[in-house]
Amino acid sequence: MRVLVRHEEIVDICKKLGAQLTKDYAGKQPLVACVLKGACPFHSELIKHIDLDIEVDYIHVSSYKGTESTGTVVFKKDFDIDITGKDLIIVEDIVDTGVTLSTLKPILESKGISSLKFVSMLDKPSKRKVEFKPDYVGKTIEDLFVIGFGLDLDEKYRNLKDIYVYNED
Repeated sequence: MRVLVRHEEIVDICKKLGAQLTKDYAGKQPLVACVLKGACPFHSELIKHIDLDIEVDYIHVSSYKGTESTGTVVFKKDFDIDITGKDLIIVEDIVDTGVTLSTLKPILESKGISSLKFVSMLDKPSKRKVEFKPDYVGKTIEDLFVIGFGLDLDEKYRNLKDIYVYNED
């Protein structure tokens, strides 16, 4: 395995995104929601660098089995907080096919939120199956399967502090 993004670069990405979110949401109290499970490390690091009063919640949706997208989004956990009227920021680990977030977007917008933005640690636009562009991106990567810092392969490797290319041949 080869390191693609070192932990220090991840922290720098979070500082930069946190500063931008702080500026863009000045005077507001956004709900910064983590997409479980992969975005947990990114979300945890990112919110340290948002200098605002924020709320935090979690949603669990999935469309992956192994290294491939199934094309079907499964909702496993909804918000605990009422999101009506909230400025909602969805934090995701990686945008690959775009299916998960493009499916989630109209569902969230139908819940009476004030605004909706998507933050992704990694973006892989070459794999899009649907048109979707995150509002904030930490790093754009080529078409590689990556693990570590929350990104997994069948629930393994989430605990690695760096992001690695898995079985690059």
